[in-house]
Amino acid sequence: MNPILDIKNISKFYGEHQALNDVSLRVPEGSVFGLLGPNGAGKTSLLRIVNQITLPDKGEVLFEDQPLKKIHVKDIGYMPEERGLYNSMKVGEQAVYLAQLKGMEKSIAVEKLKYWFKKLEIIEWWDKKIQELSKGMAQKVQFIVTVVHEPKLLIFDEPFSGFDPINAQVIRDEILELNEKGATIIFSTHRMESVEELCEYIALINKSKCILQGKLLDIKRNYRTNTFRMGLLTEEPDYAKEMIGKIYSTSETDFKSIDEELKLEIQLGEQNTNELLAYVGQWGRITHFEEVIPSASDIFIQTVRNNS
Repeated sequence: MNPILDIKNISKFYGEHQALNDVSLRVPEGSVFGLLGPNGAGKTSLLRIVNQITLPDKGEVLFEDQPLKKIHVKDIGYMPEERGLYNSMKVGEQAVYLAQLKGMEKSIAVEKLKYWFKKLEIIEWWDKKIQELSKGMAQKVQFIVTVVHEPKLLIFDEPFSGFDPINAQVIRDEILELNEKGATIIFSTHRMESVEELCEYIALINKSKCILQGKLLDIKRNYRTNTFRMGLLTEEPDYAKEMIGKIYSTSETDFKSIDEELKLEIQLGEQNTNELLAYVGQWGRITHFEEVIPSASDIFIQTVRNNS
């Protein structure tokens, strides 16, 4: 898959502080891409460079194989973590102004903005001032002005911050619909559940460097440990645990179930799962069996610790 965004060897200094150190990453066209990292890792600095708010001290950014230029502003929508709406302006007036900055004609901007305002059920706030809106309502306005010009690349920095669960789901669904229509999505977020649910690709930045990137499923495969959770319904749980422990590396675990079974986490060595199931089945009825797949959160924590 061709990259819509190709970031090559970017470095950025603020005085003596190096915010980015030779960062390279590729965002596949049409993907949902998670940009992850601890606070202060350099994610926002990178996004500001992609949005041409600041310039890199070294390296280059290519947009659709072309050097990133001012003309690409119309092709990118950016919703920063620190929202940028003017409290004293009327909502509709401000939305139209921001849409025009992205190259939209006023009449078209008004038409499309009102479509979005109705869709997200905030049309009655068109003539209100931003300061009269709740945080969630203001977030919806910020989301609308980010997407209204139908950019090819949408960048969301903590997009669900400030939303209640219902409205977070509404925005999540809208983002996925935009992706289905062809937009490439970049998420910068600390919410690993959102990464698991939405992202096909990820990159992890830590201490100004990109330390991990790729397809999320491939990364999970690389981090798997051949470990399985098993539930065994047996009349002699202590004996079964002892016998299984003679062959396999085991530890007690927990998972939701309706039975009072022996619950074990078992790490395989050279053995295969068929051998495991046949052996454990001697001591009772197997009620639960699943591979322990590393979560995005597990990968995040392990990788950051290994690179600290």
